[in-house]
Amino acid sequence: MADTPNRGIAVISGGSAANNLVDVFNAVRESKDCPLNYIIPISDNGGSSSELIRIFGGPGIGDVRSRLVRLIPESPAHSERAAIKTLINHRLPAEGAAASHEWQSIVDGTSDLWKVVTPAKKELIRSFFNMLNLEILKRARPPSSTFDFTSASVGNLFLTGARLFSGSFESAIYLLGSICGVPSDIVRVIPAINSNFSHHISASLADGTVIVGQNSISHPSEATALQRDRGSRRPSLLLADGDDLDETEPSDSSDGISYEEDHLPGSLATLRHKNIAFNKVVNEELPSRITRIWYINPYGQEIRPPANPRVLEALQDAQAIVYSIGSLYTSIIPAIILRGVGKSIVSSPARHKILILNGSLDRETGPPSEPFAASDFVEAIVRAGEESRGRGPFEFPLHQGQSSTTVSSSSPGTLRRHHSLPYHSYVTHILHLDGPGTPHVDRERLAEMGIETLRLYGRKITTKDGDLESGVGMQYDSTALIQALEVVLGKKGDAMVRGGVGTSLSRRNTLDPGRREKR
Repeated sequence: MADTPNRGIAVISGGSAANNLVDVFNAVRESKDCPLNYIIPISDNGGSSSELIRIFGGPGIGDVRSRLVRLIPESPAHSERAAIKTLINHRLPAEGAAASHEWQSIVDGTSDLWKVVTPAKKELIRSFFNMLNLEILKRARPPSSTFDFTSASVGNLFLTGARLFSGSFESAIYLLGSICGVPSDIVRVIPAINSNFSHHISASLADGTVIVGQNSISHPSEATALQRDRGSRRPSLLLADGDDLDETEPSDSSDGISYEEDHLPGSLATLRHKNIAFNKVVNEELPSRITRIWYINPYGQEIRPPANPRVLEALQDAQAIVYSIGSLYTSIIPAIILRGVGKSIVSSPARHKILILNGSLDRETGPPSEPFAASDFVEAIVRAGEESRGRGPFEFPLHQGQSSTTVSSSSPGTLRRHHSLPYHSYVTHILHLDGPGTPHVDRERLAEMGIETLRLYGRKITTKDGDLESGVGMQYDSTALIQALEVVLGKKGDAMVRGGVGTSLSRRNTLDPGRREKR
C-alpha cells in the first residue's frame, strides 16, 4: 500500500552531531515529498542556555536554536537573510567586559552585525533584545548577582526574549523561523516539552551512583561530583541544599549568587551551577554504565512531564520515525521518556523505525570496560519508551546480551526476571558503520529482536598522539546515508531491500553481509 503523501518523517534528535545530518534528512524529505518534523529535547544542555535558565527559568534552548540556524535556507553572502543568520548564530566574546559591551551594541542597534538588515526587521528583532535586556536589568543585584554574557549565543538570547514576550516557547520558535525564512509548512522544529518551566534530568548508574543535570551526565566542565545511593534512599529522591555533598564543594557565595534571590528554597545545589564552559571531547569516564534517565523538579524529586502535544501528533502521523545520531542518554532518551511518547511510537502507522547508530562511543555509552553494543542502544530506547507508557522503571541486563536475567536498578545485586520487551515496535532497522571505535553490532541478538541491520560506507576519524595516529570512530558519508534511508523507506523498491546478502546500494555502500533477510 502506498504511503499517504501528507504523512511525514519524524526525527528524534538533538545536539551538534545530529545537526550535521540536516542536509541528509532534507534530501530524504524531498525524495518522499513529505513534511519533516524534528523533535528536540529541551533539558539544560549547558553553555549560555544554562545561564538563561538560571535567571529566567524555562527550557534549555541551545539545541533548538542550533537546529533552526541549520534550517535557514542558503542565501547570497551579502543578503539580508545571510546577515540575520550570522546574527542569530553569533556568540559574544569569552571575556566578560567585552561580552557585555558587544551585547549593548546589539541592543542599541550600533553593532556591525546589523549593517545589511533592513530597518523593519532590525527594529522587530531589537524589540525582543530590548525586552530581554530590560528583564536582565530588573533582576540584577550588583555586585552579587548579574547576568553572565560570556560566550552567550545571540540566538538563545532572542528566543528567551520572544518566549518572555509571548509566554510560549513554540511561539518563539515560530517567530525566529519566520524571520529567518525557515519553511515551516514543510519543516518543523518541535520542542519535546512546550513549557515555560525549567526541566532537568538525572541518571543512575549500575553501581548505584546518581548524577544530577544533563551537563554533568554528558560533558561536565570539571570532575563530576557523583552522588552515591546510600542505604534505602531512592536514587530519584536526592537531598537538597548540598546535603550529602562533599564538604569541599564551593558555597553559593563563591560565585557571587544569592541563593534566596535566584533559587527556590530547598532546591538542589547541583542545579545552581552555571555550566558556561564545558568540554565535549575530554571527559572522565563513568565508573559503570548508565541504567536509567528521569526528569526531576528543582528539589531532586522524580517527575513525569507530558510530551508536547505537537510531538505526539507528529509521531502518530508519521510514515517513518528516525532516531538520529547523538548522545543516547541526553539527546534521544529525554524525548522518549515523556508521557505519551512511548504509546505514540508503538501505535504510530510508521512502518519503519530507524536507528542511525553513532559512529563512535562516548562517555554515555561506556565505560570502556563494558562498551555499549548495538542491542544496548535498542534496549535503552525500548525501556525508555515502555517507561513512558507507565511500564517501568525497568531493570538492566546483568551481562551484555543477556536479556532475561536482570539486576534491579534500585537494588543492585538483586536478580529478577521480566517479560520480553517489544523491540520491533520501537526499532525496525539499524543503519551503522563498521570501523575503529564504532559500537559492536551484535547481529544475532538484533535478529532475535526482529531488527534489520544495514552497514554503510563511512570515513575514519583519527587522532594523533605525537607521531602515532589512531582511529577513534567513523563518520557517515552523506550520499551513502541518503541512499540507505531511501532503500529502507522504499524509494528504490522493495526488491533492493529483499535482494539478499551483499546487495549493492552503491559502489561504496553495501548491505551488511550478516543482515537477516525479511521473511
